[in-house]
Amino acid sequence: MSSENGRGNGGAEGAVPEQLALIREAVRQNKAPKAKPRTWRGAALAKELPVARVLVDKGVLHLDRYFDYAVPEELDAVAQPGVRVRVRFGAGGRNVRQGRREGGSLIDGYLVERVAESDYSGPLAALAQVVSPEPVLGPELLGLARAVADRYAGSLADVLQLAVPPRYALAEARETAGTPPPPGPPEPGTWVRYGRGAGFLRALAAGGAPRAVWTALPGPEWAEEIGRAVQATLASGRGALVVVPAGRPAARVDAALRRLLGEGQHALLTAGAGPERRYREWLAVRRGAVRAVVGTRAAMFAPVRDLGLVVVWDDGDAGHSDDHAPFPHVREVLELRATRDRCAFLLGGWSCTVEAAQLVESGWAAPLVADREQVRAAAPLIRTVGDTDLARDEAARAARLPSLAWQVVRDGLRQGPVLVQVPRRGYVPRLACARCREPARCRHCAGPLEAQDAGALRCGWCGREESGWHCPECGGFRLRAQIVGARRTAEELGRAFPAVPVRTSGREQILDTVPAAPALVVSTPGAEPVAEGGYAAALLLDGWAMLGRPDLRAGEDALRRWIGAAALVRGQGAGGTVVIVAEPTLRPVQALVRWDPVGHAVRELAERAELGFPPVSRMAAVSGTAEALAGFLADVRLPSDAEVLGPVPLPVTDAGRPRQVGAPPPGERWERALVRVPPGSGAALATALKSAQAARLARGGSETVRIRIDPPDIG
Repeated sequence: MSSENGRGNGGAEGAVPEQLALIREAVRQNKAPKAKPRTWRGAALAKELPVARVLVDKGVLHLDRYFDYAVPEELDAVAQPGVRVRVRFGAGGRNVRQGRREGGSLIDGYLVERVAESDYSGPLAALAQVVSPEPVLGPELLGLARAVADRYAGSLADVLQLAVPPRYALAEARETAGTPPPPGPPEPGTWVRYGRGAGFLRALAAGGAPRAVWTALPGPEWAEEIGRAVQATLASGRGALVVVPAGRPAARVDAALRRLLGEGQHALLTAGAGPERRYREWLAVRRGAVRAVVGTRAAMFAPVRDLGLVVVWDDGDAGHSDDHAPFPHVREVLELRATRDRCAFLLGGWSCTVEAAQLVESGWAAPLVADREQVRAAAPLIRTVGDTDLARDEAARAARLPSLAWQVVRDGLRQGPVLVQVPRRGYVPRLACARCREPARCRHCAGPLEAQDAGALRCGWCGREESGWHCPECGGFRLRAQIVGARRTAEELGRAFPAVPVRTSGREQILDTVPAAPALVVSTPGAEPVAEGGYAAALLLDGWAMLGRPDLRAGEDALRRWIGAAALVRGQGAGGTVVIVAEPTLRPVQALVRWDPVGHAVRELAERAELGFPPVSRMAAVSGTAEALAGFLADVRLPSDAEVLGPVPLPVTDAGRPRQVGAPPPGERWERALVRVPPGSGAALATALKSAQAARLARGGSETVRIRIDPPDIG
């Protein structure tokens, strides 16, 4: 107030009423709606619920919230919750002209809800475009995505990138058929082999929500057994979701459901179907045209209506862990869905993971297993060849395969195909000095030398050929194979059995099935084809290569891969035999001989409980450069019961070498720290890590710090 006004109003005495009037006006303004929505070019505003809350498609933690936009009247009808939109983002409060916010770049997003007012006090930019009137983000999917983002310390936008497939206009334009009538309840079939199998199906058909950890018997019946569980759920008028680790098992469950239910009762969601077809199938599920879904990893978010059953097969497979932020695991996501939707849960596999054993031990799920008589009737005979046997075996020293293996192959080929599992692909992936066993390395980059063919040596990192190699330790000139690859094994077996066809299945070419005729099938773990009528025999070579990995899960993974191969062999009553080349006293080998994956998982769980390792505890891996990691750990406010292990240096990724998921960029030296908390503090740990990362990014932190909750590989 100026001095002239003061004198004209009686000096200081007149200022009090004026100040009170200003305060009253400020109160009235605060009570008024804060939102000041403006539309582009003066367009009219929607008359009802003119504010849209939008989730922008930016997976940055400090932007993991909703942003308010004005709804133009021309978009009022199509701007409904769940649709895809495009908005201007990044204009800032400075770019406001005549009450309108302008500028910024166009970015995709999802319209979450419409409200009457905004909590934001400034002018709102308008929705630029409604990409499609198809509502793809329902409240159930939104709630699940938010729960997954919070559990894995990630952003909601990143989860939705995994959950909602890209749009294809032609798929949206196609009309969807009506929901088919539910089928009748199934017969128990081979579920009678399990003590509670028939009762599990009856509970599903009656609308119940049982939870079970199912240890499947060896053989091909598992796909039809899953199909019968799905049929029982559909018979109750509810939906079902089945997630498998790869396209081949998905095709087997798909075929089983077609036999049991006929066409049009379920959708297949796999990457092999192509993006347009996959989006079309996904839309049919969202619209309620089908209520059963079979798919691979991304299908864990499928918007099945009235969900009554979730199934995950072989949860120990690496294909169930997503390689994109925030790295969710299928098993954990389906556990969340079973809890949120109060539906049935079935975790199945030939083997048993430690996490599955914990679900049973905690009482969250019940065991679904067969008795020992059924196991002995279905499983093949397991025979072992250890180091002592190899030392006494002249054939093993000369040709790498022990005499017992040769004999089993000869006998098996009289009855049908024989499977040979080799841990590595290629010819001779690793070489060492024959005298002192020192690994053979390149003179230029110290990379491992490999025999790409029967002739020259080549570096596995820089690709240079090596001639005239000699051992720097002992001076020796002879090399031996540390691990012989699948192609070299196929070559050796082809020479030993010249009249028998040899087929290989691996990364370059994976076979789905092989005929029942005699043949040698050499495969890497996970790529074993199914033989018609089952394999007559199987060889599991170089077992020490899988057991010797420096990882907490080495024994569990080795047993799972061995059982996965042995389950394709005929039962012992039909002459099926499996020979494993590994030390017979080791616990995973003994579990294979007894065909007792549950017992192995229970013992592993007890040991991890004593040591405080997952899944008994929750753990997060934080990695980055030494400076960035130290700064992050100094800023984060961890729970009081958290324990930091490390940091330790990570292996440097050399240029030109294939980069593994989560590995540092080529040439950069990173470190990793493990943060461990006891049960009950997992949510607090995820919140603390997410808040620290968001604050760091908001300050403009340039160096990358990667966070992964429950890492599958902790060394």
